[in-house]
Amino acid sequence: MKQKTSKEEEVNLYYFDNGQEQEETIDDIMKRKKTKEREKRIEQRKKEDFDDQFDFDTETVIGMTNKNKIKQEEHKKQEFTKQQRKRNKTIRRIKRIIKIVILLGIIIGAIIFATCSPIFNIQNIEVLNNNRVSAENVISLSGINKNENIFRFIATKAISQIKQNAYIEDVKIKRVIPNKVQIEVTEREPKFSIPVLGEFAYISTQGYILEIGQNELNLPVIYGLQTEEENIVAGKRINEKDLISLETILKITSAIEDAGLYNKVTNIDISNKNDYSIYMQEEKKTIHLGDASNLSNKMLYVVTIIEQEKGKEGDIFANGDLNSNFKVYFREKLT
Repeated sequence: MKQKTSKEEEVNLYYFDNGQEQEETIDDIMKRKKTKEREKRIEQRKKEDFDDQFDFDTETVIGMTNKNKIKQEEHKKQEFTKQQRKRNKTIRRIKRIIKIVILLGIIIGAIIFATCSPIFNIQNIEVLNNNRVSAENVISLSGINKNENIFRFIATKAISQIKQNAYIEDVKIKRVIPNKVQIEVTEREPKFSIPVLGEFAYISTQGYILEIGQNELNLPVIYGLQTEEENIVAGKRINEKDLISLETILKITSAIEDAGLYNKVTNIDISNKNDYSIYMQEEKKTIHLGDASNLSNKMLYVVTIIEQEKGKEGDIFANGDLNSNFKVYFREKLT
């Protein structure tokens, strides 16, 4: 390197690798340094940006990978939970089936024991609340026998058979373990009688025909019913028209009972709906009621006249309208 004397402080000579001599000032050198430093900083920044970008991409990739792993693990957990639930459900079902089988086995064993063991053979059959139908008749109709197993008879069938007797309205059968049967009956009560072919048919307040025979119960005889004689059979009911008439008869008998005269009634004739009549053989009197209105008031007058005209045979007329100043009166029968 050679130096120039005139500008010694300002100029330096450099030889580059290509062998050419260059002349530079200090300012140029400083500029060149600054340029190199700036280029270096730019390069450093680019490198840092690249590293940052790489780190971001790496974090993104790692984040995505972690999310996928989490999803996979959650999916595995869900699958495991489903399988566990399915397995538990199967186990519960099997346990339930086992319990049912065991229970059925116990029940079947108990049934076999109960139906075969002599401990449960019937030793006593008791009939309750029967008055008109004998206990023997009820037991015979039921088809239940002593020494048979208490669980082998069918209660509904026995009830149906007992109800074949017209007097029986309702039946309850109770098994008293180990060897007793109770049969509780509700009987129909005969209230009236109907003349039929020289005999009498007893009927209840519901119109059931209970029995046909002689009028040994001294029940009031009803005249004027229209049920045909061939249809008057024990266990049947009187026809629909007569059932309607029976409602009126019950009103009349209720008024008679309230007046204390029911036991004296021999017969009731409803042939004429405008003039119902009652005959009392003991009092030798026929009571004409007219229609079924004002029965209670009419019977009050009838009671008074019966007491006043004791021993006299005749007719009591209460068949007028009491609200129109009609007076109940007695007409003695002429001999």
